[in-house]
Amino acid sequence: MVDHARGMETIIAASRLEALGNPTRLSLYRALVRAGHGGLSVGDCQSRLGIAQSTLSFHLKTLIVAGLVSQERQGRTLVCRANFEVMSGLVDFLVAECCRDECCGTSDASAA
Repeated sequence: MVDHARGMETIIAASRLEALGNPTRLSLYRALVRAGHGGLSVGDCQSRLGIAQSTLSFHLKTLIVAGLVSQERQGRTLVCRANFEVMSGLVDFLVAECCRDECCGTSDASAA
């Protein structure tokens, strides 16, 4: 029997990992994670990464579509924030199966 929910989870995780697979996007995402819940303005992101506004917009859009980043307008400023709930879910997905196939008995050395 196929676990369709797990398959969909895999597809979503893969798209999020793909979004982070670009060095500029990964640097941007890490800067937003480092900034915490307060986030960073688009201008702060641009100056920290040293990239053009159009390049930043392109990469931000990819992270937003993947659900990893959100934006909020505060007056005339656009603030970007890492979505920590999505980040936690992605990390949980990656480690959920950790060592499942490893035998949980005694090691071969101790059995001798």
